[in-house]
Amino acid sequence: MGRSDRICVVGLWHLGSVISASWADLGHSVVGFDGSQSVVEGLAGASAPLVEPGLNELLGANIARGRLSFTTDLVAAVSAADFVFVAYDTPVDANDQLDLASLECTVARLTSHLKADAIVVVSSQVPIGTCSRWRTEVRERRGRPGVDIAYSPENLRLGEAIQCYLHPERVVLGVETEPARERLRTLFAPMEAPLLEMSLASAEMTKHALNSFLATSVSFVNEIADLCERTGADVLSVVGALKADPRVGARAFLSPGFGFAGGTLARDIQILRGVAGAANCDTPLLDNVLKVNRGRPGLVLRRLTERYGGVAGLAIGVLGLTYKAGTSTLRRSVALEIIRMLEQAGACVRAFDPKADLAELEGPKGFEPVASAYEAARGASALVILTEWPEFKELDFDRIRSVMKQPLILDGKNLLADLCLGACGFDYLGVGR
Repeated sequence: MGRSDRICVVGLWHLGSVISASWADLGHSVVGFDGSQSVVEGLAGASAPLVEPGLNELLGANIARGRLSFTTDLVAAVSAADFVFVAYDTPVDANDQLDLASLECTVARLTSHLKADAIVVVSSQVPIGTCSRWRTEVRERRGRPGVDIAYSPENLRLGEAIQCYLHPERVVLGVETEPARERLRTLFAPMEAPLLEMSLASAEMTKHALNSFLATSVSFVNEIADLCERTGADVLSVVGALKADPRVGARAFLSPGFGFAGGTLARDIQILRGVAGAANCDTPLLDNVLKVNRGRPGLVLRRLTERYGGVAGLAIGVLGLTYKAGTSTLRRSVALEIIRMLEQAGACVRAFDPKADLAELEGPKGFEPVASAYEAARGASALVILTEWPEFKELDFDRIRSVMKQPLILDGKNLLADLCLGACGFDYLGVGR
């Protein structure tokens, strides 16, 4: 272990909690700041604000070592820090547009309290051009050039975030000066990952391009899935063959279903479309990636309507509410959008999720939350799988069938495809099969 730096992490939701615990685990003295007293108190007690496997344990271990603490005092947190990580989970509205107001306010507030040689590392998602603008503003406000700003976009996957951050496959680093570049090389060296150094604008564009590429992959495979259904092909066989080609790769983002969610992928597409619009450029590919995705949630209602002539008065069971397995957050979940469609069409929905934080929901839920998959299936004319929780594969499907009104399973993740449920008396419908 090399020198120990003093690190401040500003913003303590998912990203900030992971970053705080990770840098402390690498041996640094870390103070996390957030304006929410309840979030700070929870983290001080080694309880993260949302579920992330292993995070509470990592928090507790480093709090016990005296490396990690949390505060609501921004001045105290920032003033002694060698590096300040801006780690807010940037809000995204219903139209996938970023709201930078809280970030802008925080950067303005912390400027006058930074050490003379502090480096601010932005990891929050920001539109291209933001970090360069902040760098200019910070230096102008301080009246001297010592403070610098870098951009290192997060590359976390919910459910695997600690592994992603502590053992990355590469670190993207946007930085403009050699002194800052040298210090950041030293800071990130223990991660033993390739450091991809570039300008601030290039680092911002890299994040936009990566998420847009992943979104394009999802919309592509969903179109292929639709064609498979109409031609008798099996999309799982097709995807397996694609991934076996090294030009595609085993980890390609090719999982057919009801579309991407969470706001992350669509957000970056919208940023690029905005940049293109300002530059008078066309983005027909990105435009249609979003168009394909917006049509996917309606597939559940269409499938059930084809089967029953409509869903009014039907009991529908739903398994999975979070937008992906391994997290408790319901933010921008496709499952909730699908449930709203079913409810508006007259269905009565019971839903079960093993980890969902239902306290996130405001107003009417549009469904009855139940305590088990068997309760969700009771009396149902269809059971719809919307999140790929692995424990759903361990259910007693004889029991599931016995409590359903009609033994129809609509599997939006193809999670149960290898269980041969058709042979067990179910009418099993996957996606693209």
